[in-house]
Amino acid sequence: MQRAVFLDRDGVINHAIVKAGKPYSPMDVSALKILPGVPEALLCLHDAGYLCIVVTNQPNVARGIQTRETIEAIHQTLLSTLTLDEIRVCYHDDADRCDCRKPAPGLLFAAAASRHLSLTQSFMVGDRWRDIEAGLRAGCRTIFIDYGYDDRPPEGEHFRTTSLAEAVAWILKPQEVIGA
Repeated sequence: MQRAVFLDRDGVINHAIVKAGKPYSPMDVSALKILPGVPEALLCLHDAGYLCIVVTNQPNVARGIQTRETIEAIHQTLLSTLTLDEIRVCYHDDADRCDCRKPAPGLLFAAAASRHLSLTQSFMVGDRWRDIEAGLRAGCRTIFIDYGYDDRPPEGEHFRTTSLAEAVAWILKPQEVIGA
């Protein structure tokens, strides 16, 4: 079975737009800014044999703020410029009570089923409590990128850091060092 690193999009791959301490998605491709070190970090993961799969909540579609076409254009830009194997999206809002909106682990379970992934040998990297909880529910090891948002803190993450580059360095340590 293969291993993957699941990555949240906004705040992990690209800059989140922070307003009043809360992170938000870029509204279109022109507002998309890749975070420093992300291309190199993804290449390192890929070279080490991990699939790089983005799992992202994009409720602005359900809220009528963005269109699927806009989100898909952002994702096409990411897929064409970064070493990503796939992007999985939940377009629902909390009221929809779906199994794909993080903190539910549905996006991770679906990727694992279609790609024959070992979730216990995979990682979830995120910048919000929802990401960490989804990873824990799926059985992944979790890494929280802490930007100090005015948001509920995660509980139970395996590692806390301030960048994807540091997260990747931790992932690539020998397994016995990180308690696998």
